[in-house]
Amino acid sequence: MAGRFGFSSSSPATTMIVTNTPAADLALTNLAYCSPTDLQNFAIPGTRLNLASVGDAFVLTVSPHQSIQKGHIALNAIQRRHARVSTGDSVSVSRFVPPEDFNLALLTLDLEFVKKGTKSEQVDAVLLSNQLKKKFMNQVMTAGQRVSFEFQGINYIFTVNQAAVEGQETSNGIERGMIVNDTYIVFETSKASGIKIVNQREAASSSIFRHKEFNLQTLGIGGLGDEFADIFRRAFASRVFPPHVTNKLGIKHVKGMLLYGPPGTGKTLMARQIGKMLNGKEPKIVNGPEVLSKFVGETEKNVRDLFADAENDQRANGDQSDLHVIIFDEIDAICKSRGSTRDGTGVHDSIVNQLLTKIDGVESLNNVLLIGMTNRKDLLDEALLRPGRLEVQIEISLPDENGRLQILQIHTNKMKESSFLAPDVNLQELAARTKNYSGAELEGVVKSAVSFALNRQLSLDDLTKPVDEESIKVTMDDFLHALHEIVPAFGASTDDLERCRIDGMVDCGDRHKHIYQRAMLLVEQVKLSKGSPLVTCLLEGPSGSGKSALAATVGIDSDFPYVKIVSAETMIGLHESTKCAQILKVFEDAYKSPLSIIILDDIERLLEYVAIGPRFSNVLSQTLLVLLKRLPPKGKKLLVFGTTSELGFLDSIGFCNTFSVTYNVPTLKTEDAKQVLAQLNVFADEDIHAAAEALNDMPIKKLYMVIEMAAQGEEGGSAEAIYSGKEKINIQFFYDCLQDIVRY
Repeated sequence: MAGRFGFSSSSPATTMIVTNTPAADLALTNLAYCSPTDLQNFAIPGTRLNLASVGDAFVLTVSPHQSIQKGHIALNAIQRRHARVSTGDSVSVSRFVPPEDFNLALLTLDLEFVKKGTKSEQVDAVLLSNQLKKKFMNQVMTAGQRVSFEFQGINYIFTVNQAAVEGQETSNGIERGMIVNDTYIVFETSKASGIKIVNQREAASSSIFRHKEFNLQTLGIGGLGDEFADIFRRAFASRVFPPHVTNKLGIKHVKGMLLYGPPGTGKTLMARQIGKMLNGKEPKIVNGPEVLSKFVGETEKNVRDLFADAENDQRANGDQSDLHVIIFDEIDAICKSRGSTRDGTGVHDSIVNQLLTKIDGVESLNNVLLIGMTNRKDLLDEALLRPGRLEVQIEISLPDENGRLQILQIHTNKMKESSFLAPDVNLQELAARTKNYSGAELEGVVKSAVSFALNRQLSLDDLTKPVDEESIKVTMDDFLHALHEIVPAFGASTDDLERCRIDGMVDCGDRHKHIYQRAMLLVEQVKLSKGSPLVTCLLEGPSGSGKSALAATVGIDSDFPYVKIVSAETMIGLHESTKCAQILKVFEDAYKSPLSIIILDDIERLLEYVAIGPRFSNVLSQTLLVLLKRLPPKGKKLLVFGTTSELGFLDSIGFCNTFSVTYNVPTLKTEDAKQVLAQLNVFADEDIHAAAEALNDMPIKKLYMVIEMAAQGEEGGSAEAIYSGKEKINIQFFYDCLQDIVRY
């Protein structure tokens, strides 16, 4: 392996004779000594370091001494014991060149006296840490290595329990690294040692974290920079400072945080990575339902057991105890509002009570950080959300364009390094196209794109055929196909909107054009205005006049990331309370998107209106009235279109006043019908005027129906020829069809 100076990690091994350290005081330096002539064998070019790997057991800094003979190496008693050699034995020694990223971030040392039975001593971690860094600067420490040293007139031995290098989560080989100024040293002692460590947390200002700095993208977190900044400020800033600082400020650490938001946005990922970044104990990850038990009292015991280690640690070490992180995934499963569940056992209420007691009870803990995650914050008990409990509440919302770009970069990074990503792939364009995609959905898009690329290399006729790895390329077309396959949960319902305008959109007169232009102005108003977070528009007119098609067209042309249509056809047979819940969910989902459009199609049908009586659902009516007046959350904007053919009824129940503006979508006049027929090109030129006059005051939906009927011809089978322009509709047969659908 190449070292940081461009040389291999070690030179060829040589055999040297082991001898005693020249003087007693030199035994406390942890250095190995050799003759001045041998020193050059261990020199690291370009530095003043001389490092030797001794017996493959540890790495020592080598210093010259005139009394050492050539070919000999002086080791103290502890070093000889660890290398399993005695004075006069031969040992294998080689030059050691440190690799890249070899600085120690964390060094955990177990302290003991050299002479057992020495009276008890109180050791200041700050002073000891500073002295050890000064004394052993640039020395290499290996897990398991024992080192003797002197501190305040007393000789000690430390054993290296952990040697964590910066930027490395775990080491597959030997834990080893070099002591530098930024190394954080943690001291541990056994109860029988007689050594008490004080000011442990003050030994380093950033002791809570494993690394000096964070690159969220290397942690696999994209698009959540602002949220992480809030979490750090609220939950960790106070923990970075030594305990005496927070005591002087008179504050307590934050004990809990709640991450909430739509599914797939990265709540669980962020919680797990926060746990990994902290220097405390290994985080406990609990899925909500795992705590539940069928036995009486067992569930509450499970909750208590989660906090047992933290309680024991705080009793033993007080303010010096480590941070214990408990991560609750799907916390809404066990912490519902008390009294909301009717299971008869009251177990859910007991869980909430037990959790509240542990977090902020009489014997509350200051060394615990509880992280809860949910996409149903509304289900949680209020008492759990007050300050002192889950007081830091961070919404992990859908990523913006920059966030989506970061997420796509994270998921395509390996294929890019392996040259599997085609040059035509434009991640910036993909980020712009994937509005309202969550992080999980973006990962799904990448997986889908890869599946298209891999499928090109396979033959269903012969699956055993060897695959050429070099020819695997994920192209932009693969990603575009994947976008059609992976549809965002909070995206535009394009298919539903297209169904509202099956016949497409045609120019059908100045009035329709005027309404469309005004509707698009409302879109611009919602997009740009700071004073109009909610705009509502009612399109009213006769049945079939094109209201739904017009609203759907505005929704598609708006380019808003969230466009949903609410119609009675999706709620057939549902109870009115279920309908209310569905309508409410559409609005709640819209509040998660920065720009949204909701289309309430055929409002009278949603309200179950019947003219006889008249009768309608008051529950649905009141629900819609409230939702149409409720402002969206800060930073979110909503445009609501409603369509109706019963304006008089809606006016009678006070519905019309809730809409900001109302437009009448009229039937077609003769000139309007003439424009439509000219575009359809299904009549002879001399018949267009006569057909348009017959269609005066006709809704456009019925116009299309008459044209479809007449295009079949008297004998049938003429439609293809007519729509291709080879034949024209017989005007007389058209009149006959018109009489069939006109009510007298």
